[in-house]
Amino acid sequence: MNSEEKELEILENIYKSSTPIRQRDLAEVVGLSLGMTNSILKRLVNKGFLKIKKVNNRNIRYVVSAAGIEAISKKSYRYFKRTIKNVVFYKEAIDQLIAEGKLQGFDGVYLKGKSDLDFIVEHSCRKQGVEFVLNPGEFGGKAYTLYAENIQPEKEPSDGSAYLQELLIAAR
Repeated sequence: MNSEEKELEILENIYKSSTPIRQRDLAEVVGLSLGMTNSILKRLVNKGFLKIKKVNNRNIRYVVSAAGIEAISKKSYRYFKRTIKNVVFYKEAIDQLIAEGKLQGFDGVYLKGKSDLDFIVEHSCRKQGVEFVLNPGEFGGKAYTLYAENIQPEKEPSDGSAYLQELLIAAR
């Protein structure tokens, strides 16, 4: 994680905290040394992302400024854009895989294992007129097995099935 990402992580933690957060606690949460956290906090103050409020002679409180909130918002927007881009990419790769399976005579797709992409697989099946199979033992047709991305490939499946993890890596 680069310095800018750590700055934003510190900003977000201060912003989300409902009570004043100590530098030591902040350092622990973001995984930095106390000295590095202190240095980043000073940098954020100099950039105008944080304001310092003196609580008493020994304690200060950091408050995220409007510029700091804008920086957090921009990061969230970039993350959202990247996520949407990845979903579109995965959707296209899965669409292609299911289309190829349909051409090979499969009329169902069974997703084996838990997947963060199950909604994409199910949508692609509906779109292409292929059944999304929940229980392959009860399915009367020919089901294509798609192994979830968290299932480590052991060997090449002999029945034409595929590992979602390999598909996504190869498509990148």
